[in-house]
Amino acid sequence: MQKIFDSHFHIIDPAFPLIENNGFLPAPYTTEQYLTQLQELGLTATGGAVVSGSFQGNDQTYFEPVLKALGKNFVGITQLPTDTTDQAIRRLDGIGIKGIRFNFYRGLGTPLADVQTLARRVYDLCGWQTEFYLNLATADPALLKLILALPKVSIDHLGMAKVANDDLKRLLAAGIPLRLTGFGRVAYSRAELTALIPGLYQENPDGLIFGSDLPGTRAKYSFTMADVDLVAEALHHDPKAIEKVLRSNGENWYL
Repeated sequence: MQKIFDSHFHIIDPAFPLIENNGFLPAPYTTEQYLTQLQELGLTATGGAVVSGSFQGNDQTYFEPVLKALGKNFVGITQLPTDTTDQAIRRLDGIGIKGIRFNFYRGLGTPLADVQTLARRVYDLCGWQTEFYLNLATADPALLKLILALPKVSIDHLGMAKVANDDLKRLLAAGIPLRLTGFGRVAYSRAELTALIPGLYQENPDGLIFGSDLPGTRAKYSFTMADVDLVAEALHHDPKAIEKVLRSNGENWYL
């Protein structure tokens, strides 16, 4: 069984609140389905990050049972309203939430002043990180400047859009990890990903963090073992590099 730290996946339990986003409401995808699918793929997750999607809004209630069921080394990445109290943030930290996510890709943009205030507040209170789901090609330059200035931030799905390699390397050089996730939703072809990854790894071997993006809602195709094979091929089947990208980089960032 291949070990991974799954830095990005969703659990969609209809027992908890779900909301439509642009007319989309995902099918259920429970903790049991996730763990079964990993086993069927030949994967063992040493831990991972359960991420709130746009369809979960600011609901926090699903996290506690999910994280209990997943067990040790799994954390939650949530979406928070800006008026969340310090007490509420500390309570969420206690059940395993370790970061917040701003979704600029699905039309859920937050005023930049609020992004800055909340990101710094959760970091100062609990050491939480901040994740950004955005289109790097069209992102507001002021947002990109803010991302570079915030503590402990990272970027989902390689920034979604194709940008100059130097733009991605600039983020990595600044200590901002890029998640190698959602190959079925990014603008890069599989051949382009295979060509892109080696240079990014060389820029910052600690900065590429793999994840499954299961169940792959709204993606062109969902995660398979072919995605793991693509990463291994791009890294020239170097065992140390593969171990870092698939597992230890994620563990070091999230845990």
